[in-house]
Amino acid sequence: MDYHSPANFAEASALAANATGITRFLAGGTDVLVQLRSELVTPDTLIDIKKIDGVSDITKNADGSWTIGVAATGAEMSEHSELGGDWPGVVEAMDLIGSTQVQGRATLTGNLCNGSPAADSVPAMVAAGVTVTVTGPEGTREVAVEEIPTGPGKTSLSKGELVSAVHIPARGEDVGDAYLRFIPRTEMDIAVVGVGVNLRLDGDTVAEARVSLGAVAPTVLLVEDCAKAIIGSTLGDAALDALAAAASAACNPIDDKRGTVAFRTEVAGVLAKRAAKIAYARAKGEQA
Repeated sequence: MDYHSPANFAEASALAANATGITRFLAGGTDVLVQLRSELVTPDTLIDIKKIDGVSDITKNADGSWTIGVAATGAEMSEHSELGGDWPGVVEAMDLIGSTQVQGRATLTGNLCNGSPAADSVPAMVAAGVTVTVTGPEGTREVAVEEIPTGPGKTSLSKGELVSAVHIPARGEDVGDAYLRFIPRTEMDIAVVGVGVNLRLDGDTVAEARVSLGAVAPTVLLVEDCAKAIIGSTLGDAALDALAAAASAACNPIDDKRGTVAFRTEVAGVLAKRAAKIAYARAKGEQA
């Protein structure tokens, strides 16, 4: 195995572009190191990006948006009170990943690029409208989070490309987000269904909305019909029922030992209603 510790993302991209065989990037390592030790994957080239300047930074920009370094951990996000105040759903979703020890290593970028349909942070990021900077042999480009996963364990990143920053929009006024999941156990399990909701109010009326579903299709879904169901409403019973129906209709899950198609489809609607209520309360300043 060739191990590299590049000084910048351009160097990391060049190393990956010129490598042969299996290449993996190392930031938190909560997926890569487990796969390596289990001999599920043995990389020919391992590129450690932790020594690149700024990769652990959590920065609020002048316009109110946030830039999250690709090696910033879940624990660091949870301890950042201002980030949690702006985007509680994103932070709470990241905080659900693994144990306390895993939280000290796990990253938003790793959770995204692992390509799991059940990743907890991804529906919350999609609902929040998060984008990432991708660095590659041709330079950099900005990509919406929902465009990165293409299937279980697969991403849209080309050879030599890697995510070099995560960008969370400015919160703005009268905005709230939330993420909920169902798991068979009380803690430390993989989502059977996950739902992220982000909305903006105009008075008591939902003016804008984004709803994302996880673990119910080969990739995380951004469901426009869910948004349409609640935009223009004050989130009354009829709107919530329409939201639940749209969420369930968007599902394309599998049967496995953790949940049936029928169960996942039903729970997606239930969680969508609950998450929307939390996001609405947060937008009105009634819930932290």
